[in-house]
Amino acid sequence: MTPLRQRMLEDLRVRNFSPTTQRDYVYAVAQFAQHFGKSPELLGPEDIRAYQQHLLTKRLAWGTFNTRVCALRFLYRVTLGKEWAVEHIAYPRRSRKLPVILSLAELQQFFAAIANLKHRAALMTAYAAGLRVSEVVALKVTDIDSQRMVIRVEQGKGGKDRYVMLSPRLLILLRSYWKTARPKQWLFPGRNRSGHLNVRTLQVVCQRARQNSGLTKPVTMHSLRHCFATHLLEQGTDLRTIQLLMGHRSLVTTGRYLSVATSSICATASPLDLLAEAGLRA
Repeated sequence: MTPLRQRMLEDLRVRNFSPTTQRDYVYAVAQFAQHFGKSPELLGPEDIRAYQQHLLTKRLAWGTFNTRVCALRFLYRVTLGKEWAVEHIAYPRRSRKLPVILSLAELQQFFAAIANLKHRAALMTAYAAGLRVSEVVALKVTDIDSQRMVIRVEQGKGGKDRYVMLSPRLLILLRSYWKTARPKQWLFPGRNRSGHLNVRTLQVVCQRARQNSGLTKPVTMHSLRHCFATHLLEQGTDLRTIQLLMGHRSLVTTGRYLSVATSSICATASPLDLLAEAGLRA
């Protein structure tokens, strides 16, 4: 590891960036250096601008492009202490798509297709508590508080702790799983049991379950989280409560689910139905 990379990692850790962000930023800087065949210490603002233009030709997703630029900004402003700014250049955002939501019947069909008890418990936990995949795999046995009927989510996105509800039905499943697997530290341990289940492993399990269930809708670990929020909203839960449960920083993010909640959409009559009231037929 080069001294510059080590310094950048230390700066990221001191500022409490998540391990995922640390990895992404270091990778982005490595790609930048590899592109020019030089250390970033020898490159400047014009090189950064030229690199951004190069990234545009690769047609990267906006999120990937943004991460690359933010990584370079951090490197030069924080680690190298440069006073000049790393600015974004114009980049067209891609259209935002609404999440695909499973009905309750479809969720039942999906979970029924998971034969492995640990995997079914992990995926049902993701839906029942609205957890990110990284939060599911990082759960410890002690995070399940059956006395208060809550689940402690430790150091979620943004380095924040929060509590979410513990479903009585989920508790029954987790107790059955615990009696069989006897996990010690991690609720869902990996193969060697000293570490937790790998994020990628759970994502693959989710895809296999979708295939086995026969569902035609796409199902991912994150779509289970979308289902959690949407179904709560359809039950009448207010947005502020959902925001706290989801661990969203902004209420605007939570507000996206208003666009997919059928309780508000289906409750609005189509003007076509008004024709009948007027004594007309379509």
